Amino acid sequence: MQVDFYHLTRDPAERVVPVLATRTLALGERMLIVSADAGHRASLSQALWTHTPESFLAHGDLDAPNPQVQPLLLADRVEAANGAGFVVLADGQWRDEALAFARTFLLFNDATIADARKAWVTLGTLGGLERHYWKQDGGKWVEQTPGRRQDQSD
Repeated sequence: MQVDFYHLTRDPAERVVPVLATRTLALGERMLIVSADAGHRASLSQALWTHTPESFLAHGDLDAPNPQVQPLLLADRVEAANGAGFVVLADGQWRDEALAFARTFLLFNDATIADARKAWVTLGTLGGLERHYWKQDGGKWVEQTPGRRQDQSD
């Protein structure tokens, strides 16, 4: 089980989720995208439809008919009705139900960083779990060492 912490310092979740979804689908996996806020889910849905001018990322809502056929599923709770192996917690809120997935992406910004730190520490006490911390650096995602600022040297 792997948990990737994505610190959103430049781009909002609406720009990051479509990239993660594209990579997930390329691996032949399905994804559950979770946000408690209906407005946020609507923004994420729009971002998936318009990610690239020449295509869209097909998706649906958990509470709509036939959620099991959707490769990408938007939901207000962690319930993989589509058989997803990957889950994105797009609202920065950790949910323990995410531990049932092969891979979890926790997207957080400065407003939710305290909760992300708490989740990082708590998950560090569990065995059989890999944690990775990613931060945006000039448009690229760079893996960081938690608790260490980039400008520090050895």
